[in-house]
Amino acid sequence: MASSSKTEQKKMLILKSSEEEEFEIEESIAVQSGTIKNMVEDDFTLIPLPNVDTETLIKIIKYMKKHGEKTKSNEKDIEEFDKEFVKKSFTELKELVLAANYLHITSLIDLLCQAFADRIKNKSVKAIREIFGIPNDFTPEEEAEVYEQHKWAHEEGKEHIDHSAY
Repeated sequence: MASSSKTEQKKMLILKSSEEEEFEIEESIAVQSGTIKNMVEDDFTLIPLPNVDTETLIKIIKYMKKHGEKTKSNEKDIEEFDKEFVKKSFTELKELVLAANYLHITSLIDLLCQAFADRIKNKSVKAIREIFGIPNDFTPEEEAEVYEQHKWAHEEGKEHIDHSAY
């Protein structure tokens, strides 16, 4: 005779990084990712993620697990987690943004982009170019002309580069 008090078994997925490392995660947590959700709807249980390296995937799984347990009572705990989560180098943040975009995790994209915005706020053009590795293709004369035309945009950006953030 079947038991009337069924214990619901959690459906598990395997996420596979670009380095072929596999991570088991509850489907209910993993579907925060639009990409994974679409694959689950197509009956995938082994989810290849060729655009996400192992180190980045571990961080994203940690984020999804924490946010998967979000309730009204632990909102402050999640906020603290998020503050700590974004304390990473620009390189790590960039990798996370690319992966979050590929995985379509909107809340993570928003968090990471805000972290970038907060870090580059009031930085000089030169500092931002260095941070993002953007070459200056202006001649000194062209740069001076653009600066004069948009002087208002440069008023607050006098701060020096903080190399410790790399």
